[in-house]
Amino acid sequence: MAKAAKTAIKTKDQKAASEAKNWTKVIKAVRSPKSGAYTFKEAIVHKDKIKDFLSEK
Repeated sequence: MAKAAKTAIKTKDQKAASEAKNWTKVIKAVRSPKSGAYTFKEAIVHKDKIKDFLSEK
């Protein structure tokens, strides 16, 4: 089933598929000031903005 979905994306709208390659899912571990436990912050970020996302507190 996954192969069919990939094939459909390539044949229907190649411009949208090539633009999707510029986005990345970024996961950052953030320490809770209350308990000291780690939580995770997830975001889908453009590849040019990854360092900005990771550097923010």
